[in-house]
Amino acid sequence: MRRLRKDILIFLVISLAIGHLYSFCWAQAPTDPTEQGMDMVDLLVARPASAVAGVIGAALFVVTLPFTIPTKSVETSADMFMVQPFRFAFEREFPDEDLGMRMGN
Repeated sequence: MRRLRKDILIFLVISLAIGHLYSFCWAQAPTDPTEQGMDMVDLLVARPASAVAGVIGAALFVVTLPFTIPTKSVETSADMFMVQPFRFAFEREFPDEDLGMRMGN
């Protein structure tokens, strides 16, 4: 009988401790783990990829100059190949709240 009381007391102490910790965790502000993941994707994937796209776009801009000068679309071509990728890489705020929407989520 004494062993049963000891076991019940240990069980009650452990369950109260676990219940207290569990309710404390629920009191914290909810966070969405996908938002934190998107910040890392923005920092480690999207921005470097956009900077590389801007460098490749600069090369493509030079290659397409013979075709864009006669049509007077040099500014449009420069904006498309160089300015937009570099703006995406360097001028956006961090963390970018709209990145998930831009990436199709």
